[in-house]
Amino acid sequence: MSKQRNRRDRYAEPNSVCGIDLYDYCKTPEPKPRGRPIADDLSDWRVVDDWPDDVPVTPEEVDIFERWFGDLLDEMFGPESGRE
Repeated sequence: MSKQRNRRDRYAEPNSVCGIDLYDYCKTPEPKPRGRPIADDLSDWRVVDDWPDDVPVTPEEVDIFERWFGDLLDEMFGPESGRE
């Protein structure tokens, strides 16, 4: 009988024993601001062009651009003569 009594004493109220609020386990994070982020001050930005004068491009790379962006390039610059 003394063993049962000791077991009951071990399982006392959680708040009184360890001081943890078990009902406060789920805290939602702060909501993120909606809309566009605040623009940075661009007055101190600097653009650096460190590309070489001639950028090597392989014919395969040109084919890929023509395949994916051909319609857009034709719309912007007109179709290439002799291609049609």
